[in-house]
Amino acid sequence: MSTFSLDIVSDYDKSEMNNMFMQTEKEIASRYDFKGTPAGIEWMGAREGIKVIGANEWQIDAVLDIIRKKLAAREVSSKVLDLTKDIHESNMRATKEVPFKKGLTQENAKFIAKSIRDEFKKAKPVIQGEELRVTSASKDELQSVMAHVRQLEVDVPLQFVNFR
Repeated sequence: MSTFSLDIVSDYDKSEMNNMFMQTEKEIASRYDFKGTPAGIEWMGAREGIKVIGANEWQIDAVLDIIRKKLAAREVSSKVLDLTKDIHESNMRATKEVPFKKGLTQENAKFIAKSIRDEFKKAKPVIQGEELRVTSASKDELQSVMAHVRQLEVDVPLQFVNFR
């Protein structure tokens, strides 16, 4: 008897984030309402997030809106953006750091695992660090688990990898 498995992870594609960054920069440079303002974006650290710059909170929200549209056009969930940090205002300039979310938190992993256990009696979820491995004797059941997990309200983007 063979068993099948899949891993549920939360990650992002660095090249897609790079594309989003360049497209956002280009749109900011070409928009009339941003002319003569500090509006822009910069990479944070080792490209693990972006710093949004604007004249005020309104402008930061406008830039974040552009970022969300660029992500959506590339079929990347905007849940990858950690928008919990506050906006810092000083010297007629506002900035907001927006790190990218990577990895499942223990709370998210436990929530997903419990939901799978409640819904599918034969599927076995196991938390492994920042990912969740689900095993089952049936590929069809794993497909159903994937469909079920997509419906869950989780604050991070989820991907399914190593389906075998």
